[in-house]
Amino acid sequence: MTYPEVLEQARMRFGGTCKACPVCNGLACRNTMPGPGAKGMGTGAIRNHQKWQELCVNMDTICENRPVDTTFHWMGRHFLLPVFAAPVGAMKTHYGDYYDDLAYNQVLVSACAKAGIAAFTGDGLDPAVMEGAAKAIALCGGHGVPTIKPWDLDTIREKVALVRQADPFAVAMDIDGAGLPFLKHRTPPAGSKTVEELREIVQLVGKPFLLKGIMTVKGARKALEAGASGIVVSNHGGRVLDQCPGTAEVLAEIADAVGEQMTVLVDGGIRSGMDVFKALALGAHGVLIGRPFVTAVYGGGEEGVAVYVEKLRTELADTMAMCGAHTLEEIDRSMLFGIER
Repeated sequence: MTYPEVLEQARMRFGGTCKACPVCNGLACRNTMPGPGAKGMGTGAIRNHQKWQELCVNMDTICENRPVDTTFHWMGRHFLLPVFAAPVGAMKTHYGDYYDDLAYNQVLVSACAKAGIAAFTGDGLDPAVMEGAAKAIALCGGHGVPTIKPWDLDTIREKVALVRQADPFAVAMDIDGAGLPFLKHRTPPAGSKTVEELREIVQLVGKPFLLKGIMTVKGARKALEAGASGIVVSNHGGRVLDQCPGTAEVLAEIADAVGEQMTVLVDGGIRSGMDVFKALALGAHGVLIGRPFVTAVYGGGEEGVAVYVEKLRTELADTMAMCGAHTLEEIDRSMLFGIER
């Protein structure tokens, strides 16, 4: 199966709001919610992708001619490349009836594990969503990261008890989910969390804890203070607040501030192996990719995921070779045009 074939099959299975565009840049689906688009005018998703494209790489092939190694070692595990599938939920609402959340996570977790990476799974109002995600991760030997919404603390305790049974290598919370409509006006309240509340959650989880939805140095330092093992620089794909900066615009400053003390991942508009290279050059340790993995699953199931992962690996390896980096550790800011080290 080829990547264009994956896209074509996905178009036939989506509900109409997602177009399975050759490049997922937010333009065709801007402000279509429900659907894959972004909030408000749709500038969030568009800007995320655009800012990665504005970065240029420095070609340098005067170097030793030896194979490139894209492998990533993290959390005691080895990955084919520093890429993870981002958590996505409400599949029927946003993408059509072909998959529900349980079926999507079941395919995604297994497919990512077989392809040499790992998936972050989503959460939802229906408890069965997290139950299914935990089961899928357990079947893969804990090879996945369940992502819990910022519910009230009692609900979080229930979710944590459930995911711990799957023995995942890490647990995440998408704190930027506080802006999602279904979390607002709940009783008891859900949404934003204080450092003290996050510290309690970190202790409750008892696993490396990742906080997704960090867009400022101040936020990163608060995550560190709360005891998080890592962060994901993310604006929730532009879905929770319009007119945010792109993640590429804030990544370097955040990585410089906390990158030596915790893992820094990033998502938002990353679509190719070259985009992955740029993120690593700006200081990220790895990246998450969301919407294109939805397309891969809808377009080809496990085979679709394998095709997309191999596409990313090939593009990353080619960019590394043409910029003189043989390992991920050799990628640095000097390999980006016009960016100060």
